[in-house]
Amino acid sequence: MSDTGFWRGRRVLLTGHTGFKGTWLYLWLRSLGAEVAGYALEPEFEPSLWSIVGDVVVGAGGRSIVGDIRDAGRVRGVVADTQPQIVIHMAAQALVRESYRDPLATYATNVMGTANLLEACRGTPDIECVVIVTSDKVYENDGAGRPFVEEDRLGGHDPYSNSKACAELVTGSFRDSFFINGPPIASVRAGNVIGGGDWSPDRLIPDCVRALKTGRPVTLRYPDAVRPWQHVLEPLSGYLAMAKALVETPKTAPRAVNFGPDPASFCSVHGVVDAFSARFDGKPGWERDGAAHPAEARALTLSSNLAERSLGWRPILCIEESLSWTADWYRAHAMGENMLTASQAQIARYQERSLRARTSNSAAPPGPPAPPSAVVPGRDR
Repeated sequence: MSDTGFWRGRRVLLTGHTGFKGTWLYLWLRSLGAEVAGYALEPEFEPSLWSIVGDVVVGAGGRSIVGDIRDAGRVRGVVADTQPQIVIHMAAQALVRESYRDPLATYATNVMGTANLLEACRGTPDIECVVIVTSDKVYENDGAGRPFVEEDRLGGHDPYSNSKACAELVTGSFRDSFFINGPPIASVRAGNVIGGGDWSPDRLIPDCVRALKTGRPVTLRYPDAVRPWQHVLEPLSGYLAMAKALVETPKTAPRAVNFGPDPASFCSVHGVVDAFSARFDGKPGWERDGAAHPAEARALTLSSNLAERSLGWRPILCIEESLSWTADWYRAHAMGENMLTASQAQIARYQERSLRARTSNSAAPPGPPAPPSAVVPGRDR
């Protein structure tokens, strides 16, 4: 999924590198030998993973450029200056509830920010591919509960979901209008990501960590809701595989791919809280939030069959491992350990697991199908 030989020495422009997922991908690309330039605003929340590891990474030869994806002139200048071979666009307003508080900024960042980047990439001679990261929420959700496939209709009712669907439309328009004979452009869709280093508001694991520190129960909007959960390294491995396929097999690589967990990783919100707390050596408990909240989709699951068929990608970690790895990270941080070393160790461990899984799958016939999940999809927390 992440061939070191392919990435070594390649110039990569990664937008949104100061975010939770962006920092993990920046570290991973650096470990693979890529020459990474990051472009993003300063971290919005403190603490943040980037504020913990960023200075050390930049001091060791990494490059971090502070700027707004909404600034078309600045984005154009950064692309011209860095002359990337691979562009991975992760800069976004990524919080659903924030999109209700400030919808115009959400659209400006997620829609026009994507357009600004694609416009800047036009005519840049060395670009080999562009990967646009959107969301599992780009689909028009009828609440039926079936896994969405890449050909399903795009939509989204809340400003965040709708803005990400609009970003998909912008991507398709630029691809068909300006990149027919240029570098391939693809979008990647994932969601419900957990992992160490996330302190964003209105997210389940960060709220658990804050509750564990104070000893108060975490407040849950929909404790019985069920979602598919995956460790942050799972979709990132898919993004790396997507970029590699676009460069090496541009004619056959897909142009939109879902990266979701195995159905066995579906778990209720309160189940995640209970399991994470036990692994973190604390017992904050939880309580139901009785206040009124914006409407949320009743069901949201993805089919990753295309990713497996076209890229050989499949999830590696089960829900128990994802929660354990996440709790291990936060526990190490609480104990004052070197979190750059700890993060790099988890990346290396994931790569080793991925290699073993691929070797095993290629050497042995498929086993019996996994038992169906005993839970049914519900609403977001």
